[in-house]
Amino acid sequence: MTGTVYKSTGSWYQVKSTDGDFHKCRIKGKFRIKDIKSTNPIAVGDKVVFDLEKKGDEETGVIKTILDRDNFIVRKSVNLSKQTHIIAANVDQVFLLITINNPPTFTTFIDRFLVSTRAYRIDTILVFNKIDSYEIEERAEILYLKDIYEAIGYRCVEVSSTENKNVDKIKEMMLGKTSMFVGHSGVGKTTLVNAIEPALNLKTKQISEQHKQGQHTTTFAEMFDLRFDARIIDTPGIKGFGVVDIDKYELGDYFPEFFALKQDCKFNNCIHTKEPNCVVKEALEEGKVSWSRYKSYLQILEGEEESEHFRTDIWNEEEDLL
Repeated sequence: MTGTVYKSTGSWYQVKSTDGDFHKCRIKGKFRIKDIKSTNPIAVGDKVVFDLEKKGDEETGVIKTILDRDNFIVRKSVNLSKQTHIIAANVDQVFLLITINNPPTFTTFIDRFLVSTRAYRIDTILVFNKIDSYEIEERAEILYLKDIYEAIGYRCVEVSSTENKNVDKIKEMMLGKTSMFVGHSGVGKTTLVNAIEPALNLKTKQISEQHKQGQHTTTFAEMFDLRFDARIIDTPGIKGFGVVDIDKYELGDYFPEFFALKQDCKFNNCIHTKEPNCVVKEALEEGKVSWSRYKSYLQILEGEEESEHFRTDIWNEEEDLL
């Protein structure tokens, strides 16, 4: 039988067969897929081949094969630097939820995530959530960020789940597709999913006022079928995002504004740091390339791990890099 993985709890998987029935399945043996050293060999969204077996009154499935993936989203494991964690597979698009201060989403996190999704050819939409809760200065920061990312080709949407602002616009983008929702804990993923499909009634928790961080409500990634011809993958909150195995000479290709300029650099293998006659650096000095994006690029290039220490103050970007 063939089916799609809808939920993974580590050792067991909920698989929806092609005939529409759900089966509780486990893995048979060890899986090694294209030399990926992953903490989870099977991810939500994977297409699998499985057999059913009966023990007493219980019928379970045994996954034998993972079919070729169209794409997947992967990040470095939090405590195992040499291993990776596959967040989801066979995704049509990702909605990256961003909040300014409750909790804060740093530009380094946004840029690392965009590099990864671009590397695996997955369309990403930036969702600036909770816009009903911001003061004038915070609204200005949102508009500033939108200008940066829209200028390089990313779609941006301002959303308020509580006031139902632009929720229908998100639903229109989701029609006929498998969409993943991702972001830090507390950015409002689950609340937005509930606004899109109230019948799901997923659990939500309040932001911790002491730390301005979200409390984990989603433990495992899970896919849901929606009533308007769409599928949604809800994911656990992500604290940081480690970019996996991108060659330093290719990294700039995943920054679309760098890629558009690199053919005019003096050297074909320019990595836009100390080389003479680098068009990317010239554009940076002229204000045509964002300093926050260039800062993210340097941190990834130098292999620095993302942390709060690297939060970009967008009002003092140029000063930080001089």
